[in-house]
Amino acid sequence: MILTTDPAVLVLEDGTRHTGRAYGARGTTLGEVVFATGMTGYQETLTDPSYAGQIVLQTAPHIGNTGMNGEDPESRRVWVAGYIVRDPSRVVSNWRAEESLDDALVRDGIVGISGIDTRAITRVLRSAGSLRGGIFSGEAAALDAGEQLRIVRDAPPMAGRNLSAQVSVDVASVTPAQGERLGNLAVLDLGVKQATIDNLAARGFEVHVLPQDVTIDDVRAIDPVAVFYSNGPGDPAASDRHVALLRAVLDAGLPFFGICFGNQLLGRALGFGTYKLPFGHRGINQPVLDKATGRVEITAHNHGFAVDAPLEGTVDSPNGYGRVEVSHIGLNDNVVEGLRALDIPAFSVQYHPEAAAGPHDANYLFDRFADLVKENRA
Repeated sequence: MILTTDPAVLVLEDGTRHTGRAYGARGTTLGEVVFATGMTGYQETLTDPSYAGQIVLQTAPHIGNTGMNGEDPESRRVWVAGYIVRDPSRVVSNWRAEESLDDALVRDGIVGISGIDTRAITRVLRSAGSLRGGIFSGEAAALDAGEQLRIVRDAPPMAGRNLSAQVSVDVASVTPAQGERLGNLAVLDLGVKQATIDNLAARGFEVHVLPQDVTIDDVRAIDPVAVFYSNGPGDPAASDRHVALLRAVLDAGLPFFGICFGNQLLGRALGFGTYKLPFGHRGINQPVLDKATGRVEITAHNHGFAVDAPLEGTVDSPNGYGRVEVSHIGLNDNVVEGLRALDIPAFSVQYHPEAAAGPHDANYLFDRFADLVKENRA
């Protein structure tokens, strides 16, 4: 692969500019600029739908040497709004590779930039928090600097955005259960990852992946033994319809498990608020305390919002679902990382227990969900 010398510029809403080389598709892209700390697994990051609307900066300096393959994608396409790397690999050297990362970005229309000081930008984001930004390449790189900044500042912030319809499937699909069959599981696709589906099927669920606009009648039609809300992008405060659906699920007594965005929506369904984090949690090395076991898990995250609930003790659900406790806490900043309802069969975590390509410390949560369904059936 021959690296391009075509110019590109990254413009942040604070007015800072970083000039580099075009990478991937040419054009203009806008989004919330965030950094991801994983040194491996960039294909899984790029194809994780929860990164929709975000321009992802890789803190690892050398990206692309293992190329892209047809076995590891977490969804049907690359979802990031844009991509920032320091040193893209000049060659693809993995035996499983089927195309280069650059070719995959071009195919899916992802505008990127390379050859800039990603460490300096990370330090800005670490201090200022996530910022709106834009990547301009091709003809757009020649736009007046003031015009580029205006375009960035006119872009919508992540707060208030509902992106579920952009990433969800249009038609329901079914993945057969493996081993002992537990029954039909309704999975609301808010940006679900393939590894999540695989983990649920491996626990005996017949996994029905449903579009994000289904009704409670649609859910009941598959005769589910439980309901699952996936990860996904956007602001949970802008997802009233999904919260209403979840309340109908809880009212019906169906066991529930939610991850990431699903955790925030369970918090809202129980009656708690949500808020935007200044920095967010992203990457595959986030320490989380499981309060029930005292164990510290290293976990994979991508969230910019969190549930506002008391960290200690039990509280009554403001919406009348009985007692609730915070089950997991993020150790970097004491953010709510999990909820457990004590009087109804429902729990959630803020991170990604499927964690492809790792870590796998939290994979046991899928077993916990299967056990909950079995107990509820009994």
